[in-house]
Amino acid sequence: MGEWSFLSSLLDAVQEHSPMVGRFWLVVMLIFRILILATVGSDVFDDEQEEFACNTLQPGCKQVCYDRAFPISHYRFWVFHIVVLSAPALLFVIYAAHQGAKQRPAPPGSPPGRRIRHFYMANVALRILAESGFLVGQWLLYGFRLEPYFRCERPPCPHVVDCFVSRPTEKTVFIHFYFAVGVVSALLSLLELAHLLAKERRQGRAAGAPSDEQQENWSNQAHEQRRHFLPPGDRGAQGPGCGGPGHYAPSAPFQPHAPSGSSKTSRTTAKSDLLV
Repeated sequence: MGEWSFLSSLLDAVQEHSPMVGRFWLVVMLIFRILILATVGSDVFDDEQEEFACNTLQPGCKQVCYDRAFPISHYRFWVFHIVVLSAPALLFVIYAAHQGAKQRPAPPGSPPGRRIRHFYMANVALRILAESGFLVGQWLLYGFRLEPYFRCERPPCPHVVDCFVSRPTEKTVFIHFYFAVGVVSALLSLLELAHLLAKERRQGRAAGAPSDEQQENWSNQAHEQRRHFLPPGDRGAQGPGCGGPGHYAPSAPFQPHAPSGSSKTSRTTAKSDLLV
C-alpha cells in the first residue's frame, strides 16, 4: 500500500473544496478502487501471464497468444485509470495552493476564490471524460466476461493453438465489480457537476439581482416621493395603486395668499398622512 499513499493524500487534499456528493465520490475512489485494487486485484491478476498455458511447446507461441488475448493487463489498465483520474486533482491542488498564496497578501475584503470554484468544476468535468473513456475502453478491450480458453493462430505457432486462462470465473466477477464501481463513480461525478453548476447559477442571480427587502424599500420610497410632490388637489384623483379615489378628503382650492398658519396646518396634515 505504500505506492498508493501519495494518491490517497492527494485526493484527501481535494475534499476541502468538494461538496457532499464529491466526498461520496472520494470514498468510492479510496475504498472501492484503490484499496480493493491494491489488496484483492493484485492477488487475482498477478498470475495471469504465468498461468496462461497453451497446448504447444513451440517457443514464442505462448507469448504471442497472450499478447493477442490481453493487449494490456487488466491490473495495469486499472492502475493507469486511477492515475489519469488523479491527474486533474493534482492540477487542482497546485492551482488552489497558488491562488491561496496570492490571497494571503491581498487586502481584506477582496473577493473570494471564484476562479478556484471554476477550476474545480473543470476538474470534475475532466474526471467525467476520463471515467467515460476508460469504461468504454474496458468494454472494447475485454468485454464483460473472461473466457476459460482462447484459440490462437499466429506465427510462430505451427497451428491453431488452444490456450487456457487461470481462474476465469473469479476474474470475471472482479471485472463486473470494477465496471460497476466505474459506473457509480461516473454518476457521482455527474451529480457533483450538476450541483456545482446549480449553485453557481444561484449565486450569480443573488449577486446580480436586489433582494426582496431592497425592492420593497425602493418601492416604498418611490411611493412616498410621489405622494409628497403631487399637488394637494390631485391626491383624490390617484389610481388604486396610490390609495384610490376618496382616500384623502378633497382639500380647498389653492390660495396663493393664504395665511401662514393654514400652510403649517396643511404640512402637518400631509406629514401625518404620510406616516399613516
